[in-house]
Amino acid sequence: MDFSYSDEQKLIKEQIEKFVQNDYSFETRNKILATDEGFDRAVWKQFAELGWLGVSFSEEDGGFGGGAIETSVVMEAFGGGMVVEPYLSTVVLSGNALALAGSSEQKAELLSGIIGGELLMSVAYAEAKSGYNLANVGTAAKKSGDAYTVSGEKVVVLGGESANKLIVSARTSGGNSDEDGISLFVVDAKAAGVEVRGYKTMDGARAANISFSDVPAELLGEEGKGLAVLENVIDLGTVASCAQALGEMAVSFQRTLEYVKVREQFGTAIGSFQVIQHRLVDMFTHVESSRSMLIMSSMKVSSEDAVDRKKAVSGAKVYIGDAARAVGQDAVQLHGGIGMTEELDIGHYFRRLTLFCSIFGSTSHHLKRYADLS
Repeated sequence: MDFSYSDEQKLIKEQIEKFVQNDYSFETRNKILATDEGFDRAVWKQFAELGWLGVSFSEEDGGFGGGAIETSVVMEAFGGGMVVEPYLSTVVLSGNALALAGSSEQKAELLSGIIGGELLMSVAYAEAKSGYNLANVGTAAKKSGDAYTVSGEKVVVLGGESANKLIVSARTSGGNSDEDGISLFVVDAKAAGVEVRGYKTMDGARAANISFSDVPAELLGEEGKGLAVLENVIDLGTVASCAQALGEMAVSFQRTLEYVKVREQFGTAIGSFQVIQHRLVDMFTHVESSRSMLIMSSMKVSSEDAVDRKKAVSGAKVYIGDAARAVGQDAVQLHGGIGMTEELDIGHYFRRLTLFCSIFGSTSHHLKRYADLS
């Protein structure tokens, strides 16, 4: 199996990396984070114009014929620049939910809006008591005639504060943690009965807790069969977050390599010390082996075999999670005290890598899922 990117995929990655280098500096990113929304709508529109928002969708759905591997290419490059625009929540999570379960009318209206950069969306699935169990859903949906309303509360909705529309998991039948009876709904984020409480996450990005009180909702996919779609979407999001972490790890290693060449101790660059060289080799190994794991999981996350897909995703999350923790810690330690200052980007990469270890399931959660599937 060829664990490398094609020429076309490398071209996409190089294009985004060039954008980050020329137009998305660490200082620019910090200014964007300081705004009320925590991202730049002009930058988002530029992403749409360059085709980056549609690169991973099929031509039938209005995209450019890519898939999960193209998503990983984009996310890896975004990770290298710590890009804060809501690509994960809008394109990866919401876009794939629409692509997997949406009707032709929903795709024409919503998916085209995402690809064109006019529509921001997010998937609201986590609840205060659900942990990482996607089937633990207390939010309820009621049906009256052909119409639905949703009531309940979701937490840690990525990009939820700025979303125009939300995809919400709600129970239409069964009890908490039953796998059947979970449905997905499209909800207008500005509708009466929706209360959004936004906040900053550890890495400076934004999320929200959102409550719903008899909010009108439009069914997405088949009633009662939304869990399988949601699991697929979260697996796609997990692989995308692995790609983002890889980009962050690669830059953290490069920054550290450059630093030890100029940081002197006892009149000698610390990069000449053998113990430092050994740690740099370990960092490099973590980065490159994670790259192979990412490409493998990107190829298998679209598998029709759910067990094969889940094992590949969980295996990658465990492996890359361990590597991310090791690279982040080594990067900070080799920079010394300056590594944790706000003025240096390395501490911000460390926070992103630390947060990655728990997003979409901790290392222990995915290790257990992998073991249960084996």
